[in-house]
Amino acid sequence: MKNFILYFVAVVFGTTSSFAQVADLYGGPIGIERVAMSVGTPIPYISEQKEDNPPVRWLTIDVGSVRTVDSVKLYPYFQDYGRGGVTTHNFPRRFYIETAENADFKDAVRIADCSANDYVAEVPCKIETFRLSEPLKTRYVRLTVTSHETFELWRFEVFSDGKDIAETGLLSDFYNHTPRKHELLRERRYAGETVWFDHPEQVTQPETWHPVKASLQTPRNGVVVGGLFRKVFEKNIDYLLNSFTVNDMAHNFLERAGRPCHYDHDPGDNWFVSSELGGSVAGRFLMGAGNTLRWEEHSELRRRMDALVDSIAVCAHEDGFIYGYPENMALYSHNNAYSRGWITQGLIEAGIAGNDKVWSLLRRGGDWFNNCPYLPEMMFRVPIGIQGMVANSRTYLNTPIGKPADIQVLQRYFQLTPWLTDMAAHNPDAIWKYPYERVHSYLIVTMNAYMDMYMATGDKRYFDAMKSGWDMFHDYWEQTGGCISLIESYSFPPMQFPPGSNLLRISTGELCGNVFWTVFNQQFRVLYPEEEKYAAEMEKSIYNVGIANQDAHGDIRYTPRLIDRKGGSSHTATCCEGQGCRLYGSLPEYIFKTTPDGIYVDLYNEASIQWEQDGKQLSLSLISDFPLKPDVKIVLKLKEHIHSKIRIRMPSWAAAAEMAVAVNGKQTAVGKAGSYLTLDRQWNNGDEITFSLPMSFRVTKYTGADPEFAGKETYAIEYGPILMAVTGDEVAKGLVTIPISAKDFTTLLKPVANKPLHYAIQGTNLTVMPYYEIDKEPFTCFPFMQY
Repeated sequence: MKNFILYFVAVVFGTTSSFAQVADLYGGPIGIERVAMSVGTPIPYISEQKEDNPPVRWLTIDVGSVRTVDSVKLYPYFQDYGRGGVTTHNFPRRFYIETAENADFKDAVRIADCSANDYVAEVPCKIETFRLSEPLKTRYVRLTVTSHETFELWRFEVFSDGKDIAETGLLSDFYNHTPRKHELLRERRYAGETVWFDHPEQVTQPETWHPVKASLQTPRNGVVVGGLFRKVFEKNIDYLLNSFTVNDMAHNFLERAGRPCHYDHDPGDNWFVSSELGGSVAGRFLMGAGNTLRWEEHSELRRRMDALVDSIAVCAHEDGFIYGYPENMALYSHNNAYSRGWITQGLIEAGIAGNDKVWSLLRRGGDWFNNCPYLPEMMFRVPIGIQGMVANSRTYLNTPIGKPADIQVLQRYFQLTPWLTDMAAHNPDAIWKYPYERVHSYLIVTMNAYMDMYMATGDKRYFDAMKSGWDMFHDYWEQTGGCISLIESYSFPPMQFPPGSNLLRISTGELCGNVFWTVFNQQFRVLYPEEEKYAAEMEKSIYNVGIANQDAHGDIRYTPRLIDRKGGSSHTATCCEGQGCRLYGSLPEYIFKTTPDGIYVDLYNEASIQWEQDGKQLSLSLISDFPLKPDVKIVLKLKEHIHSKIRIRMPSWAAAAEMAVAVNGKQTAVGKAGSYLTLDRQWNNGDEITFSLPMSFRVTKYTGADPEFAGKETYAIEYGPILMAVTGDEVAKGLVTIPISAKDFTTLLKPVANKPLHYAIQGTNLTVMPYYEIDKEPFTCFPFMQY
């Protein structure tokens, strides 16, 4: 019998020598064949955990017939490439591999032997290739583990002429001798199983692009809010000024540059503040402050914003690196995705707010990223690597310093074309079974980036996939009231969120997911002027998730929770806090949209706007106490008369099919619910538009899969667009029964004096109130209703 020799091969993917020479602090050099991110995904194979595990355990792959085999690959399962280093979970410590033509293995050939000494990977998470010195005819391949510990594997491949023939095979093992299909032998994921992703063939040239022009313009300034938005806006300013100092926020950058630095507040084990997500706290502040300063001046907020930008600038490397973590830690944890994305978006907002220093700073940082050696492993080697796409897409689309390379880098190293195809085909598995990470609402920020790519290039593939993505999130993962129910799962095995599951007992609805959803709807809104549904989605997200997550003191919650008690709030700068203060600072931009011939009124919160049409300055004041009262008045302030089209949203949630609108006290037009009413006329200074929104209660039966609520008389309560909550001593762990049928529910409601939108439920000690007002009291948004 021939003596077949095993040798371990580190497969380098035709890279230049510079890639092979680059090393990061956690995980070793670029270009080694490693398994792609699988954190949170159930382990395909884990040996049974028994106290009486035998000293020798085996698993056998039957490829179906005698084939010529030239190599075998074992893939480790791993938890994360960051968080203190790479963790490879329970790869076999001592083992050997045999092949045989017969199932009894009497003709076995040992092709690899690591049974005498402990296996040690050349680099963490390396895929081990066992290549035969010459091809061997075989049908069965057996891995025998001789160490006692539990072992885990992500994938098992057997190659014949370059093809994995194990994918169609069967698995048997020591515990179950019956050959069977198994996840260990599943088909490869969209882009393979390794961290390497480089597709230059996907890059298109700028001369072939057809940029898409938005039909509507989102105001960047000129809007002043009052009413509820004003309260939220001002509490957010206090939050930004009382969370972290400039020293705290600049610390990561100064420390990385070797400059003197100190914390004014000890971060302790708060890894958002310290080195784990370096620079993200600065990004959070810049997103909040920059958005706020677009609308109104605040001297202290601007002083801190400018000081922070100066600190970032003085720490920039000569090669353009500007971020809040060491350059050689680019592949550590979320650094080059989450942290870079946050600081980039924060700097963009600071630039829009008037700090012109950021543009050259951003360009230098963008050029570093577009040419950095880490790009081929950026998407699959870091957690949720795709979330970093938005930094490039926003730089190209929303700044004066964008370059085609910002989009082309995304096409080459991040564009997952098979995923786009699945999305366009309306396959929900592309969302809830995204194969390179645990399920996560951060898929929506990736969708934000793909919409940017559509606007930049006009490539309809991006649009078709994202439009279908909008439909699927709306239809399958949106609770009544607008809360996105697909969330990041930290459990193991991870939570599953099949279409329509809409679970309630878990902490459903991360704030960041709904912020991304609001932005996503804004992206569609500017393309479809007459589509009311996008404004309706923004409205629900803002009131029922965004505002609902800001507590009475202005602190920000991670998850709203729709039953029991809302999640706690803090100053730790979590992803939801960062996106929350971004949303609160940008609230004025969601009320109006402008066009060359007029304006759209999308939301009804009290506000004023100044804009220009035909070279003339116009001013409009929207006066209301929405959502507490339905009456709305719009007053125009003009220096001279002008012909303009004022388009008013007729909300789809209206209790009446039609809504009358008056101009200067005289009924002028009637609009239909779910559309926009256009008032096309000559306008004079002081003209008034008045209408009353048809607001009323409605109840919607819960159709999700939460076992405590599914199949029962469980209902959500809304008043207009506002999600309502039931609270009182009778609510126990988010459960309460109202003793009446859903159709008669409103007959029990009695308004509470001096508390708008608060209603006592007669015959009980319960109260119905806006969910966004709930703070620490027990409640439910999904009560049972039955006699």
